[in-house]
Amino acid sequence: MQRTLEPELMDDAWQAQAYASADFSEPNTAFLQHFTGRFPDFGTGSVVDLGCGPGDIALRLARLFPRCAVTGIDGSGAMLALARRALAREPGLADRVRFEQAMLPLAAARKHDAVISNSLLHHLPDPSALWSTVCAMGRPGAAVLVMDLARPESDAAARAIVQRHAGAEPEVLRQDFYNSLLAAFEPDEVAGQLRVAGLAALQVATVSDRHFLVSGQLPA
Repeated sequence: MQRTLEPELMDDAWQAQAYASADFSEPNTAFLQHFTGRFPDFGTGSVVDLGCGPGDIALRLARLFPRCAVTGIDGSGAMLALARRALAREPGLADRVRFEQAMLPLAAARKHDAVISNSLLHHLPDPSALWSTVCAMGRPGAAVLVMDLARPESDAAARAIVQRHAGAEPEVLRQDFYNSLLAAFEPDEVAGQLRVAGLAALQVATVSDRHFLVSGQLPA
């Protein structure tokens, strides 16, 4: 099935709120489990979360690693408003978590000890925007973890995944999930993107019926 682009930003307040209200606890918990499983010695330093959305993973990571600073970056002002509202409910994290609005690709003002991203890649017309930003924002040897949707082999398969995992969600979220699956990349395509970006040392693995994971460390 050919890739079909979707809008890059979810910038309408009502759409962002619907997304933030959905139950992403399963994939978000899995994301953090993948991080701790692949980087068991990680515990201090700075982390940048690219495409942080409403901030759930950034806040979870800050709770998990109390000696880390976390910066969440997203292009959607509506999403960041929700992220900052969530941060305000956790004053104990205010000195270690911040959210910034920016569009990829980015050149880093500072280097981070870990670069993470969940469900951003499929939004990007040009995937090199993510990989160049990963290179720019991570220090040599930085931990990298990127999880995203994998494009199904057919329209029928995409609709079955939507029904399986979002059948009880509002129609706007079911349609957005379907559009995202069609805009996603296949793992082999991602491996090719990494080779072009000079990141062939990163590993690509399928980790669920709808997700792949890119993990490893930036070249020293």
